Amino acid sequence: MKALVLEQVNELVLKEVATPEHVGANDVKIKIQAVGICGSDVHYLTHGRIGHFVVEKPMILGHEAAGIVTSVGSNVKHLNVGDRVCMEPGVPQPQSAETMEGIYNLDPDVQFWATPPYDGCCSEYVVHPAAFTFKIPEHMSYAEGAMVEPLAIGMQAATKAQIKPGDIGLVYGAGTIGVMCALSALASGCAEVIVVDVVDEKLATVNEYQGITVVNSLKQDVAAIVAAKTGGRGVNVVFECCGVEAVITGICQHAAPNSTVVLVGMPVEPVKFDIVAAQVKEITFKTIFRYANMYPKTINLISSGKLNVKPLISKTYKFADSLAAYARALEANPSDVKIMIEME
Repeated sequence: MKALVLEQVNELVLKEVATPEHVGANDVKIKIQAVGICGSDVHYLTHGRIGHFVVEKPMILGHEAAGIVTSVGSNVKHLNVGDRVCMEPGVPQPQSAETMEGIYNLDPDVQFWATPPYDGCCSEYVVHPAAFTFKIPEHMSYAEGAMVEPLAIGMQAATKAQIKPGDIGLVYGAGTIGVMCALSALASGCAEVIVVDVVDEKLATVNEYQGITVVNSLKQDVAAIVAAKTGGRGVNVVFECCGVEAVITGICQHAAPNSTVVLVGMPVEPVKFDIVAAQVKEITFKTIFRYANMYPKTINLISSGKLNVKPLISKTYKFADSLAAYARALEANPSDVKIMIEME
């Protein structure tokens, strides 16, 4: 089969690799139909590492995918050949303490697609545990199925925030994950979400959604807008999705007393934080790392039409044109949210 392989830094090739043939009793084999390009894929391409995850041998890229089941293990009961599915890319150790506690995303030995040393899914076929493979309905496209993965991050953040109906939310950063957090917050009950960024093109995409107010902090007064929307009290939930030190340092400014802040973005270096500003408002801080148990709910929201991800798919390329797809991703076009690769 063909696969998109990162040979080394800045060297990406579409080439023949061995087709996975062995399907374990608890596994399914899947013919891939759509794969999204994530910022982590691009980062591995250009830098060869993210933190302590280092690319030391050729690696197949991709971890956002959907496809068709072509073979089913003997113990699998909930899936059949021909089912349309999307796949959760992180597979934990079944007996780890974290898995047993239901926080399997925090298992230190999780095997995550396209995270060294594990191959990703931008290939014609994959074999994957059935437990992390989820059916999608006929009316949901494979591209929408691939979008479940990044949206699950927003769903994890919104769930951690414990949003109450009618809350007002604030999202810093209108990149892909910021957009996912904003939409997830709306779906979770926020009456309105204010999204702050410094790039108009990024804000334009999310501005199309009802319930979103966009703010360019270089041109507009964030404090004045938050005060107007909240009667001067501040927002109920804040999602930090840019990892910028200045934002994190002053993140309590627009938060209401007894509000919740969810830290989603990952700063490159340790940052300063104003503890007293948080204490005087008794702000609760939470963090997320990927997601756990979010796929079924995310699929439900997309399939019901309550959460429309179609406008976020900026450009679609054929599998044969994968190198062009990554060239587009490398351009970092500010109006792009998700570049999608579609299999033949």
